[in-house]
Amino acid sequence: MESPKHLSHKPIVSVNNYDQIDASYKPCDTDVRALSIGFAQYNNEDISLKVWRHTGSRWSRQSEELPIHRNLDLSILFVESLIMADKTQSIISRPSNMFSVDRVEDLGKIREYYRRNKDVLYPRLKELKDLIGRFLSND
Repeated sequence: MESPKHLSHKPIVSVNNYDQIDASYKPCDTDVRALSIGFAQYNNEDISLKVWRHTGSRWSRQSEELPIHRNLDLSILFVESLIMADKTQSIISRPSNMFSVDRVEDLGKIREYYRRNKDVLYPRLKELKDLIGRFLSND
């Protein structure tokens, strides 16, 4: 299914038919039908990321829109958590020192989740690493 063009978030680029590649939720075990980057619904001057959910009959109000920096922060938090799981530090080594471990005893569960789902997570992390490398080497 293609991302909708008639709603408040205006896609510039999309991953259509996302339900076919939605990791362990594929095929058809997900209500996510598309991902997009486009003009934010809250401000046409901003660019945001959108996860498009569909109920089967209409686009869901549970579709999420995130500013790009929040998506990057969540990705950083995930990777830092994987690294920290081996070191059991209480503060993530980000310059802001804003992130902290709330449940040290459960930190290893993030690493366990990664190991159980490595077949779908590793290729995505590798692709992200390669793309970031290409982008930063040309910037």
